[in-house]
Amino acid sequence: MDRNADSGSDRAVKTVLDELATRLDAVRETNIGWPAASDVDFAALTKFFKRHLLNNLGDPFAVGAYPQHTKDLEAEVVDVLADLMRAPVDDRWGYVTAGAGEGNLYALHLARSLHSKGVVYYSESSHYSVDKAVDLLAMPSIRVRADASGRMDMDDLAGVVASNRDRPAIVVANIGTTMTEAVDDVREIGEVLDSLAVRRRFVHADAALSGIPLSLLDPQTRPGFDFADGTDSMIVSGHKFLGTPIPCGVVLVKASHRVHLTRTGGFIGSPDTTIGCSRSGHAALMIWYVLRRYGVDGLRARADQAREVARYAHRRLVELGWDAWLNQHAFTVVLATPPAPVTQRWTLASTNGRSHIICMPGVTRAQIDAFVGDLQAAMPTPTLVSVPSPPPRRTPELRRATPAHVA
Repeated sequence: MDRNADSGSDRAVKTVLDELATRLDAVRETNIGWPAASDVDFAALTKFFKRHLLNNLGDPFAVGAYPQHTKDLEAEVVDVLADLMRAPVDDRWGYVTAGAGEGNLYALHLARSLHSKGVVYYSESSHYSVDKAVDLLAMPSIRVRADASGRMDMDDLAGVVASNRDRPAIVVANIGTTMTEAVDDVREIGEVLDSLAVRRRFVHADAALSGIPLSLLDPQTRPGFDFADGTDSMIVSGHKFLGTPIPCGVVLVKASHRVHLTRTGGFIGSPDTTIGCSRSGHAALMIWYVLRRYGVDGLRARADQAREVARYAHRRLVELGWDAWLNQHAFTVVLATPPAPVTQRWTLASTNGRSHIICMPGVTRAQIDAFVGDLQAAMPTPTLVSVPSPPPRRTPELRRATPAHVA
């Protein structure tokens, strides 16, 4: 063995890793536009990354043949989150996904298995993963208008559902939209479907961003979004409010629906009930760690503090004279896109003249002050900047699926 070659290789690897760490550290303080909590220290889990391939292969509630897994912790995660989302005690199931996009795909796949002739209705403010899932599953769909805040237009929903009353309705509710953190009230969706006598229905809540924080509020004052409000399935994110350093999510459904997608797993010794085959046991471990470490009270305190920072950011921007607003209960402050010198330094998500700051746990007042200071310095005069009007809305059209899925 050439020890000099090994030494050179080690130095090269160290150089790359050092450069990566420097780059990531450099953007951490100015990354306030993406929904990733940064206040949780996962150092206690380091030992599980050294020699363990944690693969939660198959159903989380079946041990299976592969011994290195965290399925017991995954099952606990599902139960804890199912409690928060008020899922029926005797009719609940779920698993840890690779992200919210997989959760949306699973939920729509499940809905199609229950209602093969159903039409998917989803808001123009929905995450792009919903559109992708509809395409992958070849499901007929109609995009519903959203109002200025990002909420689904219930009058438009009623209109498009009325024109397809002979088809089951599969509705995707946004529980925290990408740009404005708007929430579609599931109870209102149910009222629309009731008014049209649409009994064959499935309501999925894409609650990746706001599901867990909203579940910590008083049910009497929060919008309707969970199982008790009429949801049939939900997805919540692990790397947003919970801050896991690995992208992941948890999909929750009624167990009585899930049997429609259960297959035998063969050599894995477990039913095949998930979208993927191999699944990250590390992701389940991380979510479990956050839920156990903080508990409901600790999670609520984090959410309260994050909302307070969001209100502070909104107030600072308004005092500066910069156009900004936020939805009720939101961490997201929407603002007119700042000048280039600001966006070049600060990591913001921007579209159509709007940007947003997401005050997830870990974002501080000091960061907000620094951002506002840079914005003030870049303004030629302290004048109000208006957000451009949205483009004309398109008339919703039914996207036809292939005959195999609508027969």
